[in-house]
Amino acid sequence: RHDLGRDAFVDEVWKWKDEYGAQITRQLRKMGLSVDWTREEFTFSKKLSIAVNEAFVRLYDKDLIYRDTRLVNWCCKLRTALSDIEVDYVDITGRTMMKVPNYDDEIEFGVLTHFAYKVERSDEELVIATTRLETMLGDVAVAVHPNDSRYKHLIGSELVHPFVDRKLKIIADDELVDMEFGTGAVKVTPAHDPNDFACGRRHSLEEVSILTDE
Repeated sequence: RHDLGRDAFVDEVWKWKDEYGAQITRQLRKMGLSVDWTREEFTFSKKLSIAVNEAFVRLYDKDLIYRDTRLVNWCCKLRTALSDIEVDYVDITGRTMMKVPNYDDEIEFGVLTHFAYKVERSDEELVIATTRLETMLGDVAVAVHPNDSRYKHLIGSELVHPFVDRKLKIIADDELVDMEFGTGAVKVTPAHDPNDFACGRRHSLEEVSILTDE
C-alpha cells in the first residue's frame, strides 16, 4: 500500500471488496438473512462512524467490553497485523532453515543459544537458553521453577541487563518453566511471546516492545 499510494490502494481495496465482499453477502443470503441490502455500508464509513463510536462507548460504559493491550501477529512484509486464522503455526523440534518474508536467504530457527545475566551484588550468573536471543532487549524478568533447587536461593533477586538500564527480577513460575528443558531458566519477554505475555500478566511485569513496523 505504501508503494501504490493512497488512490491506487483504494482502487485495489474496491476490487477486493467487489470479489470477496459479494461472496460474504451471498453466504448471508443463503443463511436466510433478511435485510435491506440497499443500505449496505462499510462499518467505518462516514455515515456510520458516529453510530459505531456511540455503540462502543455505550458498551464500554456498561462494562460489556474493555480496552487492553494484547499481542498481535505482525507481518514485517505487509506492515500490518494478521488475525490468528491467517497464521499457520509450525512446530519444529530442532535446527530448521525456513523462508521468511523480505529475506532472500533462509533463516535458522530452533537452535538454543546460551548466554548469562549477572546477578546484582553477587558473583553469580544465571545462564539462559533461548531460541529468541534477538528479543533480549525486551526482557523484563527471568523465570525459574519454584521447586528447582538450583535456583531457589535466587528467587526475588535481580539481574543486570548488559545493554539497557533495566533490572530483571528472578521470578518463580511453574506454568512457564520446564526444569528439564534448556537450563531451566527462561527469559521473559511479555511483549513478544504469548507464553511470556501470560506470565507477565500473572506477575504484573512491564511489557517492553522493541520492534518497529519494519
